[in-house]
Amino acid sequence: MDRKFPFTDFQLGDELAGKRIVVAMSGGVDSSVVAALAAQSGAETIGVTLQLYDHGSAVKRAGSCCAGQDIRDARAVADRLGIMHYVFDHESRFRDSVIDHFADEYLRGRTPIPCVRCNMGVKFTDLFRLAKELGADCLATGHYVRRVAGASGPELHRALDPARDQSYFLFATTSEQLDYLRFPLGGMPKSDVRAIAQDLGLVVAHKPDSQDICFVPEGDYASVVRKIHPEADSDGPIIDLTGRELGRHKGLIHYTVGQRRGLEIGGLSEPLYVIRLDPENQAVVVGPRRALAVSAARIVEPNWLAAVQGRQVMAKVRSLARPVPATMDGDWLHFALDEYGVAPGQAAVLYDGDRVLGGGWIEETASALHSAAA
Repeated sequence: MDRKFPFTDFQLGDELAGKRIVVAMSGGVDSSVVAALAAQSGAETIGVTLQLYDHGSAVKRAGSCCAGQDIRDARAVADRLGIMHYVFDHESRFRDSVIDHFADEYLRGRTPIPCVRCNMGVKFTDLFRLAKELGADCLATGHYVRRVAGASGPELHRALDPARDQSYFLFATTSEQLDYLRFPLGGMPKSDVRAIAQDLGLVVAHKPDSQDICFVPEGDYASVVRKIHPEADSDGPIIDLTGRELGRHKGLIHYTVGQRRGLEIGGLSEPLYVIRLDPENQAVVVGPRRALAVSAARIVEPNWLAAVQGRQVMAKVRSLARPVPATMDGDWLHFALDEYGVAPGQAAVLYDGDRVLGGGWIEETASALHSAAA
C-alpha cells in the first residue's frame, strides 16, 4: 500500500507502531476502507465480522450486511490488505435481540428501528468484548459520524457530509463506548471512500450501499413479522377519531403512523391518515392530517452524553427528518412547534449544533389537538 491517504487519524497518538486496531468489517466498502486506513497507519490491524443472520433470499441481496456474500467480501478485503480476519457466529443473539424485538414491536402497533437496537446490542456490546479480548487499543467502524475531543472527554458529532451522517442511529452509544470507538470516515465524503477502495483494487469498491433493513428481503417487513407471529395478519376495523367504523384492514403490520395510502376508504371530504394503531382492539385509527400534530413525546431508556434538562435543543424524531427546536422537561420532550409523524417506537435524538447530546425511545405522544382543547 504505497499511496498515502488522508483522514487517517485514529486518535491513538502520533506513533501507532505497536498499537492494535480491531476493525468491524461488514463486507461493505465503508468498513473495508477503514481497515485499509488502519493497516496504512502502522498499527497491527485485525478485521472482525459478526455473522448475524442467514435468512434465504436476504443473504443473496446486494447491499445487505453480515451474511453470505458479505462475509466472503470481508475476507477477500482482509486478504488483499494482508491483515488477520475473524468471523464470529452471533446469529442466535441477533435473532433474539433484534429480529424478535422488531416483530414484537410491530405486533404492539409501534414503529421499531432495528438498526439502533443492533448497534446498541449485538454490534457494539459484542464487538467491544471481542476487541478487548484481542487486546485492541480501539475498535474502528465505518459509520459516518465524528469523535471529537471535548473538555470533558470525547464527544459524538455529526459527519461533515450531512447526506451521509449516521448519528441518529448511534444515539445509544455510551460515554464508555465512545472512549474506545473510532470513526475515521466521519470527515470524509463518500466519493473519497470509493476512490480509495478502487485505488487499492478492493472487490467492494463499487458494491452498492446497504439499503433498508438487512434481514428484510425486498423491504417486505410484513413477511418477517408474519413468520414469527402468524396472528399478525388478523384483520380488524378502521375507525375514525370518534370510534366510527369506516372500513376493514388486513392486519396492523401493514400500517404505520402517518400513512395515507392503502386505507381504501373513499367518498370523504378530506384525505385520511393513520393517526395511531390500537393493538388491544386490533384497530387502525385514522383522521385528517391535523390530527397527526404532536406537541410532546415521552422518552424512555435514555442515553445522555451531555446535560439536556431545561435547555433548548434540536430534536430529530425520524432518521430523514430535519431537527426541530425542542426542550426536555423530565421525561417529556416538548416541541417548540407542532411536529408530525411522531410514533411510539421511534427514537428521539437531541443535538446542540453538530454535537449529539443523546436520545431515547418514544414511548407515547401528546396530541396537539388535545393540548389546544385543554
